Amino acid sequence: MTAELQPTAGHTGAAISQAGLGPSQPGLLRRQWSVWRRKPIGFGSLLFIVFLLVVAAAGPALATHDPLQNDLRAVLAGPSADHFFGTDSNGRDVYSRIVHGARLSLFVGFASVIFGITGAVVVGLVSGYAGGTVDYLIQRVTDAVMAIPGLILLLALVSVLEPSLLNLVIALCIVVMPGTIRVVRAEVLVAKEYDYVLAAHALDASSRRIVVRHVLPNVMAPILILGSVVVGTAILIEASLSFLGLGVPPPAPTWGNMLSGPNRQYMASAPWLVIFPGLAITLAVLAFNMLGDALRDIFDPRLRGR
Repeated sequence: MTAELQPTAGHTGAAISQAGLGPSQPGLLRRQWSVWRRKPIGFGSLLFIVFLLVVAAAGPALATHDPLQNDLRAVLAGPSADHFFGTDSNGRDVYSRIVHGARLSLFVGFASVIFGITGAVVVGLVSGYAGGTVDYLIQRVTDAVMAIPGLILLLALVSVLEPSLLNLVIALCIVVMPGTIRVVRAEVLVAKEYDYVLAAHALDASSRRIVVRHVLPNVMAPILILGSVVVGTAILIEASLSFLGLGVPPPAPTWGNMLSGPNRQYMASAPWLVIFPGLAITLAVLAFNMLGDALRDIFDPRLRGR
């Protein structure tokens, strides 16, 4: 027997709201604000991330100098009205390089999340929902990859692929996927035992419909939390690999590149070479981690009231 499923409670609530019988948009906004008001650190982190995105988008307009231009008359100049954060060992403006570096560093972080987690969600859904031999094979491959320490795997992948922006993103995606696959699979194993999922099976709904409409929405919360944390981790890893000379090749103005190369020789005599790029990395990673903590508290009913 084949039958069409009725709309879920979430869809029914949306339809009622659109018909004017449910909560109004201002009421929804008030509820959202009340949730974020109880998480001031998370809300502040969200605002800071938005600020970083604006800086990355408007980098050329905000920069005061060409980030690749060498000014031999201002080598290792301290912070001043002309060079807000000073200059590096090649006379390049540190402030302009940080502004332009936000675009590359955030691109690495978000690209790793978009491609790595998207692939992991697809594989995790297939593994958890299909079960049997498919699940066994996927999990054994995942275990094999997770058995290799992440940093060693990254160093091996980047060394084989050669340092470049694209290869760095590919390596980060490979490292990010195994852990995310395990999380998504665990959520799928729980979700597919819910009563309404079993009812969908009884009504002979297709597997695609069940996965897309009933299982996937239940794994979105951990995916959002993981995505927020992984962006910060990817930014930190990019900086670490660039410091080792295996990240985005210089003279690309990434935050990690600003801490590596000849600048390392002048960190004691010109501390602004370390302070400002390091502060940018620290604040960005902290913001994404704090946002992930806030999202966890919001989505988890057991922590929502704390």
